[in-house]
Amino acid sequence: MRSNFLLILILTTAVFASCEDKQSSTKNEVETMLEEPVQPDSARVDNTKVDEVVEAEVEKKEKRKGPLLVQEELIPFLMEYGKKHDENRVRIKTRFGNIDVELFRDTPLHRANFLYMVNQDYYDGTFFHRVDEGFVIQGGNSDNPDTNIKRHRIGDFLIPSEFDAGHSHVRGALAAAKYAEQNVSKASSPYEFYIVQDPDGSPHLNNDHTVFGRVISGMDVVDEINKVPTDDSEWPLRNIHIEMEILD
Repeated sequence: MRSNFLLILILTTAVFASCEDKQSSTKNEVETMLEEPVQPDSARVDNTKVDEVVEAEVEKKEKRKGPLLVQEELIPFLMEYGKKHDENRVRIKTRFGNIDVELFRDTPLHRANFLYMVNQDYYDGTFFHRVDEGFVIQGGNSDNPDTNIKRHRIGDFLIPSEFDAGHSHVRGALAAAKYAEQNVSKASSPYEFYIVQDPDGSPHLNNDHTVFGRVISGMDVVDEINKVPTDDSEWPLRNIHIEMEILD
């Protein structure tokens, strides 16, 4: 299925994001890896037609559960949403078991965004789509067209970094992936996240990605997921589906 839909996922407003690779990566290697893949002209499709198809599917399959979020209105929206939703624990459910995470209150934009995505059912049906053994597991994307439909419904925006909170990439840290191109402020993807599996942590990622939570139960599940076989792009050979629920 991935080969059938990857081109659409790249060329619409969906944000493909990533955290940097291990400490041995050079700055240039990291920046190259984080850039959204560019297709040759011969492989590109008409974006207008793609958007029309996606919007038609939105109308058919889902009613909007919230406003279409835009960058200019994002911060006041998330701050208000965070006031109305005081929860800070989320359960990530997989076939390997559950991973419970705590969301930090001193990263209010990321906490509110994560809760909003869970309440929008965005993560249900996405995967842990990147597994880098001994480093991280990354989730929040899929090769299903429904994921792209949901992104169109929610909006195309980035979350300002919240490095001032000072949270580090220790083992079990929950952090936001980011989109590298023209992103000098190191703003976060609203959709993709990762969990640090490395027993020694990943301090080279500090102040480059926002850590906004931590695993409080289920690191054994993270460890099991981190061992699965992957293809050359670090995508698991058997998809690892995600569902999420807010605990309190």
